[in-house]
Amino acid sequence: MTQSTPESRSVRVRRAGRCALLVELPDAERAAAFHAELLRRRAAGTLPPVAEIVPGARTVLLDGVTHPEQLARRMAGWEVPSRAADDSGVVEIPVRYDGPDLPHVAARWGVRTEEVAARHASYTYRVAFCGFAPGFGYLTGLPAELHLPRRDTPRTRVPAGAVALAGPYSAVYPRATPGGWQLIGTMPDPAPLWDLTRDEPALLTPGTRVRFVAESGAP
Repeated sequence: MTQSTPESRSVRVRRAGRCALLVELPDAERAAAFHAELLRRRAAGTLPPVAEIVPGARTVLLDGVTHPEQLARRMAGWEVPSRAADDSGVVEIPVRYDGPDLPHVAARWGVRTEEVAARHASYTYRVAFCGFAPGFGYLTGLPAELHLPRRDTPRTRVPAGAVALAGPYSAVYPRATPGGWQLIGTMPDPAPLWDLTRDEPALLTPGTRVRFVAESGAP
Protein backbone atom coordinates (compact mmCIF):
# COMPACT_ATOMS: atom_id res chain seq x y z
CA MET A 1 0.00 0.00 0.00
CA THR A 2 1.42 3.34 -1.09
CA GLN A 3 -0.46 6.61 -0.99
CA SER A 4 0.52 10.24 -1.58
CA THR A 5 -0.67 13.50 -0.10
CA PRO A 6 -2.12 16.12 -2.46
CA GLU A 7 0.64 18.65 -1.80
CA SER A 8 3.56 16.30 -2.57
CA ARG A 9 3.66 13.19 -4.71
CA SER A 10 6.90 12.28 -2.89
CA VAL A 11 5.04 11.52 0.36
CA ARG A 12 4.30 7.82 0.70
CA VAL A 13 2.46 5.85 3.36
CA ARG A 14 3.07 2.10 3.49
CA ARG A 15 2.63 -0.79 5.86
CA ALA A 16 5.66 -1.62 7.99
CA GLY A 17 4.17 -4.55 9.85
CA ARG A 18 0.82 -5.79 11.06
CA CYS A 19 0.18 -2.72 13.22
CA ALA A 20 2.68 -0.21 11.85
CA LEU A 21 2.84 2.42 9.12
CA LEU A 22 5.88 4.12 7.62
CA VAL A 23 5.43 7.62 6.19
CA GLU A 24 8.19 8.51 3.72
CA LEU A 25 8.90 12.21 3.16
CA PRO A 26 11.07 13.97 0.57
CA ASP A 27 13.43 15.65 3.06
CA ALA A 28 14.22 16.23 6.73
CA GLU A 29 12.17 19.42 6.98
CA ARG A 30 9.01 17.73 5.71
CA ALA A 31 9.64 14.78 8.02
CA ALA A 32 9.91 17.14 11.00
CA ALA A 33 6.72 18.94 9.94
CA PHE A 34 4.81 15.67 9.57
CA HIS A 35 6.04 14.46 12.97
CA ALA A 36 4.94 17.75 14.56
CA GLU A 37 1.53 17.46 12.92
CA LEU A 38 1.06 13.93 14.27
CA LEU A 39 1.92 15.10 17.79
CA ARG A 40 -0.43 18.07 17.46
CA ARG A 41 -3.32 15.86 16.35
CA ARG A 42 -2.65 13.31 19.08
CA ALA A 43 -2.65 16.07 21.72
CA ALA A 44 -5.91 17.40 20.29
CA GLY A 45 -7.49 13.94 20.38
CA THR A 46 -8.03 13.81 16.60
CA LEU A 47 -5.46 11.08 15.88
CA PRO A 48 -6.58 7.46 16.22
CA PRO A 49 -4.76 5.50 18.93
CA VAL A 50 -1.04 5.06 18.13
CA ALA A 51 1.41 3.54 20.60
CA GLU A 52 4.59 5.12 19.24
CA ILE A 53 5.50 7.90 16.80
CA VAL A 54 9.17 7.72 15.84
CA PRO A 55 10.74 10.29 13.47
CA GLY A 56 13.67 9.45 11.20
CA ALA A 57 15.81 11.34 8.73
CA ARG A 58 13.08 11.29 6.06
CA THR A 59 10.48 9.04 7.63
CA VAL A 60 7.99 8.85 10.48
CA LEU A 61 7.10 5.44 11.89
CA LEU A 62 3.75 4.88 13.58
CA ASP A 63 3.64 1.69 15.63
CA GLY A 64 0.80 0.14 17.56
CA VAL A 65 -1.83 1.39 15.10
CA THR A 66 -5.25 -0.15 15.71
CA HIS A 67 -6.57 0.32 12.17
CA PRO A 68 -3.55 0.94 9.91
CA GLU A 69 -5.42 0.84 6.59
CA GLN A 70 -7.94 3.39 7.80
CA LEU A 71 -5.27 5.71 9.21
CA ALA A 72 -3.22 5.48 6.01
CA ARG A 73 -6.20 6.66 3.98
CA ARG A 74 -6.76 9.55 6.37
CA MET A 75 -3.13 10.67 6.31
CA ALA A 76 -3.10 10.61 2.53
CA GLY A 77 -5.60 13.47 2.59
CA TRP A 78 -3.72 15.67 5.05
CA GLU A 79 -2.37 19.08 4.15
CA VAL A 80 0.62 19.46 6.44
CA PRO A 81 1.99 23.00 6.83
CA SER A 82 5.71 23.66 6.98
CA ARG A 83 7.21 23.52 10.45
CA ALA A 84 6.65 27.00 11.84
CA ALA A 85 9.14 28.82 14.01
CA ASP A 86 8.12 28.70 17.66
CA ASP A 87 9.01 30.47 20.86
CA SER A 88 9.45 27.37 22.98
CA GLY A 89 12.48 27.00 25.20
CA VAL A 90 15.95 26.43 23.81
CA VAL A 91 18.46 24.02 25.32
CA GLU A 92 21.84 25.74 25.51
CA ILE A 93 24.87 23.46 25.24
CA PRO A 94 28.25 24.86 26.35
CA VAL A 95 31.11 23.94 24.02
CA ARG A 96 34.85 24.30 24.07
CA TYR A 97 35.75 24.54 20.40
CA ASP A 98 38.96 22.52 20.65
CA GLY A 99 38.22 19.48 18.47
CA PRO A 100 40.95 17.70 16.48
CA ASP A 101 39.12 18.23 13.18
CA LEU A 102 38.88 22.03 13.50
CA PRO A 103 41.63 22.70 10.92
CA HIS A 104 39.95 20.41 8.39
CA VAL A 105 36.52 21.97 8.99
CA ALA A 106 37.96 25.48 8.74
CA ALA A 107 39.58 24.61 5.41
CA ARG A 108 36.35 23.17 4.06
CA TRP A 109 34.41 26.24 5.18
CA GLY A 110 37.06 28.63 3.89
CA VAL A 111 37.54 30.40 7.23
CA ARG A 112 40.17 30.67 9.94
CA THR A 113 40.10 28.03 12.65
CA GLU A 114 38.83 30.45 15.30
CA GLU A 115 35.90 31.41 13.07
CA VAL A 116 34.47 27.87 13.07
CA ALA A 117 33.15 28.40 16.62
CA ALA A 118 31.47 31.68 15.72
CA ARG A 119 29.74 30.15 12.72
CA HIS A 120 28.65 26.95 14.40
CA ALA A 121 27.33 28.79 17.47
CA SER A 122 25.42 31.37 15.43
CA TYR A 123 22.57 29.03 14.42
CA THR A 124 19.59 27.61 16.27
CA TYR A 125 19.27 23.87 15.70
CA ARG A 126 16.42 21.41 16.07
CA VAL A 127 16.58 17.72 16.92
CA ALA A 128 15.21 15.98 13.84
CA PHE A 129 15.44 12.46 15.24
CA CYS A 130 17.45 10.31 17.64
CA GLY A 131 19.46 7.16 17.07
CA PHE A 132 22.89 5.52 16.96
CA ALA A 133 23.23 5.62 20.78
CA PRO A 134 20.90 6.51 23.68
CA GLY A 135 20.63 10.30 23.88
CA PHE A 136 22.26 10.93 20.50
CA GLY A 137 20.22 13.58 18.67
CA TYR A 138 20.64 14.49 15.01
CA LEU A 139 20.43 18.30 14.88
CA THR A 140 19.44 20.14 11.72
CA GLY A 141 20.06 23.84 11.17
CA LEU A 142 23.38 24.21 9.38
CA PRO A 143 23.01 25.88 5.96
CA ALA A 144 23.78 23.69 2.97
CA GLU A 145 27.11 25.37 2.23
CA LEU A 146 28.44 24.21 5.63
CA HIS A 147 27.51 20.54 5.26
CA LEU A 148 30.49 18.20 5.61
CA PRO A 149 31.22 14.57 4.73
CA ARG A 150 32.10 12.02 7.37
CA ARG A 151 35.75 11.17 7.93
CA ASP A 152 37.29 8.72 5.47
CA THR A 153 38.46 6.61 8.42
CA PRO A 154 36.25 6.48 11.52
CA ARG A 155 37.83 6.77 14.94
CA THR A 156 37.76 3.70 17.16
CA ARG A 157 36.81 5.92 20.11
CA VAL A 158 35.10 9.29 20.24
CA PRO A 159 34.95 10.70 23.80
CA ALA A 160 31.68 11.49 25.55
CA GLY A 161 30.72 15.11 25.05
CA ALA A 162 32.37 15.45 21.65
CA VAL A 163 30.57 18.00 19.45
CA ALA A 164 30.61 16.80 15.87
CA LEU A 165 29.45 17.43 12.30
CA ALA A 166 28.53 15.06 9.49
CA GLY A 167 26.44 15.73 6.40
CA PRO A 168 23.68 18.23 7.30
CA TYR A 169 23.78 17.34 11.01
CA SER A 170 25.40 18.49 14.24
CA ALA A 171 25.47 16.24 17.30
CA VAL A 172 26.93 15.69 20.74
CA TYR A 173 28.15 12.20 21.66
CA PRO A 174 26.48 11.29 24.99
CA ARG A 175 28.94 8.47 25.64
CA ALA A 176 32.27 7.22 24.32
CA THR A 177 31.77 5.21 21.13
CA PRO A 178 33.44 4.66 17.77
CA GLY A 179 32.45 7.32 15.24
CA GLY A 180 33.27 8.90 11.92
CA TRP A 181 31.99 12.46 12.39
CA GLN A 182 34.16 15.59 12.25
CA LEU A 183 35.00 16.60 15.84
CA ILE A 184 35.00 20.36 16.41
CA GLY A 185 34.59 20.72 20.16
CA THR A 186 33.79 19.28 23.56
CA MET A 187 30.86 19.67 25.94
CA PRO A 188 32.57 20.08 29.35
CA ASP A 189 29.99 17.95 31.16
CA PRO A 190 27.99 15.55 28.95
CA ALA A 191 26.22 13.89 31.91
CA PRO A 192 22.84 15.66 31.35
CA LEU A 193 22.52 14.26 27.81
CA TRP A 194 21.37 10.86 29.08
CA ASP A 195 20.13 10.35 32.63
CA LEU A 196 18.08 7.28 33.52
CA THR A 197 16.88 8.90 36.76
CA ARG A 198 14.73 11.38 34.78
CA ASP A 199 11.24 10.66 33.48
CA GLU A 200 12.63 11.43 30.01
CA PRO A 201 16.24 10.15 30.07
CA ALA A 202 17.29 11.98 26.88
CA LEU A 203 17.92 15.72 27.12
CA LEU A 204 17.66 16.07 23.34
CA THR A 205 14.39 14.66 22.02
CA PRO A 206 12.81 15.14 18.57
CA GLY A 207 11.67 18.73 18.14
CA THR A 208 13.95 20.17 20.84
CA ARG A 209 15.57 23.48 19.86
CA VAL A 210 19.29 23.76 20.62
CA ARG A 211 21.93 26.47 20.66
CA PHE A 212 25.65 25.98 21.19
CA VAL A 213 27.43 28.46 23.44
CA ALA A 214 31.19 28.85 23.05
CA GLU A 215 33.15 28.53 26.29
CA SER A 216 36.79 28.75 27.28
CA GLY A 217 38.82 27.94 30.36
CA ALA A 218 37.87 25.51 33.10
CA PRO A 219 34.28 24.14 33.24
